[in-house]
Amino acid sequence: MTSGDAGSTDGSTEETRRLILNPTSGDGDHVEQVRRLAADHGFRIVETERAGHAVDIATQAAADDVDLLAICGGDGTVHEAVQGLVAADALEDMVLSIIPAGTANIAASALGIDQIRDGFAAADRGETKRLDLGMADGEPFVLSAIAGLPAAASTAASEELKERIGTLAFVIEGLRTAREFDGLEVAVDAAAGDGEYVWQGEALCLGIGTLRRFTGENEPSNARTGRLEVTIVDRMPPTDAIAEAVERRFLSRETPHVTTIEASALEVVALKDEPVQFSLDGERQEYETVEIGVRPRALRVCVGEEYGDRGRSMPV
Repeated sequence: MTSGDAGSTDGSTEETRRLILNPTSGDGDHVEQVRRLAADHGFRIVETERAGHAVDIATQAAADDVDLLAICGGDGTVHEAVQGLVAADALEDMVLSIIPAGTANIAASALGIDQIRDGFAAADRGETKRLDLGMADGEPFVLSAIAGLPAAASTAASEELKERIGTLAFVIEGLRTAREFDGLEVAVDAAAGDGEYVWQGEALCLGIGTLRRFTGENEPSNARTGRLEVTIVDRMPPTDAIAEAVERRFLSRETPHVTTIEASALEVVALKDEPVQFSLDGERQEYETVEIGVRPRALRVCVGEEYGDRGRSMPV
């Protein structure tokens, strides 16, 4: 574990700010800038050294009674840190500030934080919101739980490819994966509104989201309702999938092969003799049966000045 010099290191004052720094996120050119800004803003840095290390660092931060935990990396680093806080039962005691340094940075962007400096500025401003947290068999996800073609492409994209060409890596891997994708055979049983929604069959994609939508406008879901957005895309030829995506995105039309509901909980069961591969915030998991729910307003996060713009406004 490598610690920076920012913040108190001699024990003379209580440490209230700590920063998890993933030095290999994105293209890796953010480290020196983050170190300088962390010193300026009173954060002590702890760097990750391996996959899963952010889980341990966040757990230790909770044990040390840190008040503000900054997470500098990509969505995977955020996922790991939240895992650690859930394991320590420390969500109620911790404020998170996300500092984007990964490939996609979807979580940070949804909070109005687009640049590294924006993340530090948001931490200093101290404006926070409480957001829902998804749970899949006890494992948290901040953004999404996705099964099907997008999940296969997301988890297959290598770190080397993402480092070289950024988000284009997911597109390239998606094209490769589509040639071999056999479809997703699942049963979905969801608690939707006052009733029950049941779906069974072969799908191209199953998307369960908190902070973002999978269809429609480029804006996050209202992640403060205690519900998840569930989108099921039927298996269909690629040309049909593209045509329906255009209709939904640009013409705001309902389409026959895409179903979207809001649910407080759901169960997904694999219908083949093999587990279903999910991507939880980009991290791979496999389940034969999984129960997915939501912890309402469990995350307390710093938001940027532009959080209310670009379709991000949510009720307090």
